[in-house]
Amino acid sequence: MNELAERLRSERTPYVLATVVRTEKPTSARAGDRALVLPDGTLEGFVGGACAASTVREQALRLLAEGESALLRITADPAGTASLDGLVTVGNPCLSGGTLDVFLEAVIPPPLVQVYGDGPVARALADVGAAAGYETSLCPGPDPVAADAAAVVAATHGRDEEEILRRALAAGIPYIGLIAGRRRGEAVTSALEDGHRVRTPAGLDIGARTAGEVALSVLAEILSLRAVPEPGRSERSAHHAECDDHCG
Repeated sequence: MNELAERLRSERTPYVLATVVRTEKPTSARAGDRALVLPDGTLEGFVGGACAASTVREQALRLLAEGESALLRITADPAGTASLDGLVTVGNPCLSGGTLDVFLEAVIPPPLVQVYGDGPVARALADVGAAAGYETSLCPGPDPVAADAAAVVAATHGRDEEEILRRALAAGIPYIGLIAGRRRGEAVTSALEDGHRVRTPAGLDIGARTAGEVALSVLAEILSLRAVPEPGRSERSAHHAECDDHCG
């Protein structure tokens, strides 16, 4: 099971780890029994018989969709269904008796930020993003865009920018940014279908000058827009105006 969990994490597949923490006989499960519940409903492991497993699967999928964890109590009492302060009690008359307490931990991969480029801003953004809890991928070339990426930032100093941005737009990435001066940024995005979705100069106007400050401004913009599924065109600030050494 540990190998499966590691593979799921490496593939950025969310799952729920179900761990039996307490039982009241009669039950077939024991404290410490575990199972993984995958997004398609597959249950790998053992947390009790078919009746208990069906309840674990149903509640795990619900929590997976919500990105939450909870303690699940399964009883044979059909009137036992309730939810209070992280404890979800479900009455399942299918049980032969007993009670199971199962902790359901939703394991959700951190948001992925793909940064294209190998210059100071790209490296700084990868570092700042990782420090903020994002999974950051530094792509020196026009690598494929991950379908589940939360953000794509092109910081390649003019290399392969249009191709990177086209791929990100086609994939429907929520945040797409281009590190460039205003004039070049507008020239690049005007040649792209839906180019108005590309934020350039990328980042909030915080008076950024150094590579680290530019990276911080970009991450701040990503954070400010994370609840917006399709960011549209907005008035761009004058920061990075006329492109300095870090913009290319």
